[in-house]
Amino acid sequence: MAKTLRKTIRKKRSRRAHVLGWIVIALALLFTLPLGENEFTFDIRTVITWLAGIIILMVLLFEDSINGYIARKRMLAGTGQGTTIFQDETFTTTTEIGKTEFIYDKINLLAETDSYFVFVYDKSHAQVYDKGRLSGGTVEEFRKFIAEKTGKEITKIKAK
Repeated sequence: MAKTLRKTIRKKRSRRAHVLGWIVIALALLFTLPLGENEFTFDIRTVITWLAGIIILMVLLFEDSINGYIARKRMLAGTGQGTTIFQDETFTTTTEIGKTEFIYDKINLLAETDSYFVFVYDKSHAQVYDKGRLSGGTVEEFRKFIAEKTGKEITKIKAK
């Protein structure tokens, strides 16, 4: 879900953040490595600069995992998994704590990965549906059904 949001609705913001992050990493290296006749000095400022660069690098490399972890922590207990029934006008999801009815018109964007369908509502909210757990029809039938009900094209999201 995090990758889908990053590659679709958050695309411009994500690109700017990545460019800024790589610039900061490059500047950290430039300012701490000796240039010309300068000698290398290993002091507290160098350590702090390198630590900041490493942290930024780790966030850039693992941002989807970090965002997914935070999203899972913020979820209400009992809403992690559910059963969804898709009908003509609405779809209903039943979880451990209750039942919620959704309207197709509220879906902002449809996306598909190798294993999942993702319904994007806004820059922070989405629902993920496992293709392997679909019942009552094929993946292709569901793809056509959901595209027809929402009136939206499905965006393909590549693994990398």
